[in-house]
Amino acid sequence: MTRPNVFFGTLKDTDIDFFTGVPDSLLKSFCAYVTDNTTEKNHVIASNEGAAVGLAIGYHLSTGKIPLVYFQNSGLGNAINPLMSLADSDVYSIPMLLLIGWRGEPGVPDEPQHVKQGRVLLEKLDAMEIPYWVLSGEEEDDLQSLQSAVLSARENNFPVALVAKKGSFAPYLQPEKEASSLPLSREEGIQRIIDCTSTDDIIVATTGMASRELFEYRAHCDQGHQRDFLTVGGMGHTSQIALGISMQKPDRRVICLDGDGAALMHLGSMAIIGSSKCHNFKHIILNNGAHDSVGGQPTVGFTVSLSEIAKSCGYIRSDVVDNAEDLEQSLKEFLSSDGPALLEVKIKTGNRKDLGRPTISPTQNKENFMRFIQSS
Repeated sequence: MTRPNVFFGTLKDTDIDFFTGVPDSLLKSFCAYVTDNTTEKNHVIASNEGAAVGLAIGYHLSTGKIPLVYFQNSGLGNAINPLMSLADSDVYSIPMLLLIGWRGEPGVPDEPQHVKQGRVLLEKLDAMEIPYWVLSGEEEDDLQSLQSAVLSARENNFPVALVAKKGSFAPYLQPEKEASSLPLSREEGIQRIIDCTSTDDIIVATTGMASRELFEYRAHCDQGHQRDFLTVGGMGHTSQIALGISMQKPDRRVICLDGDGAALMHLGSMAIIGSSKCHNFKHIILNNGAHDSVGGQPTVGFTVSLSEIAKSCGYIRSDVVDNAEDLEQSLKEFLSSDGPALLEVKIKTGNRKDLGRPTISPTQNKENFMRFIQSS
């Protein structure tokens, strides 16, 4: 494995000192080291991967230097447009180094949403004519690949990529962080929300821990999973899936369980929701100010007011709670009120270490869910 400090030091030696991207579990050691050893001016955790490429372009235009953009391979889709229509050598010829976590690498077991993304990653990069080097986890070889990639980007003025396999980076022990003073966990919040819903409600849950915790709670209560659509991939698109259902099922209450990182990734979706006037749409954002599912890196969830953004986007109702008692009191009125409505639930980071994963396939989830929502 390559030590994050050594990798970072080699980047600095090649005059790369600006970092931006979206956190990924395979890159969390490297990202954590960057966070602890870089100023806020030179490290921006972007809202989405395309925005990170935009930030990188702006950095290069103003400094002439090469930036580093990091993300999970599933985020390449968000980055394709600015990479191809701006940074490409046929347009502005912007050099940058992409560091891509390779989830779903062929032959390495992973979750269903990563399998296709992993299988076609290298083909995508070939189709985009982006040169790439695959990190092996052998430090000497990977540092040589890094230097070759940077040299190629600098000499040819175009994006290049380093593809990081699982285990490419050695663990990095971060300094102890101050514990959150918020009393409510995401799992407890989800349980209290579900307890207030009816058997006819339709639930659409965001990717990551939220869907896993919802699945386990349903199993614990022996309620079945047909009421819930688990958005296991496609981060940031949960609210639009829920809106699409809401528009076609106006007589059913549709509850979107979202996360702050996901909501911020495609914030424009809130403007579409507000404009929809869907009275049955209930948007609950579980806000812990972090990308909790991939390493706990911070979002701007606690810096901006998601509830005020919702109001400005046309939501009829928008409330904020940060403890179990207020959540229970607000839920009754919130769920019975006219929508579009938003409830921002501020929670602490973290999850149970023994948290499981859904035991049904995405296809089974889809088929059961479709039968449920088409039943009336």
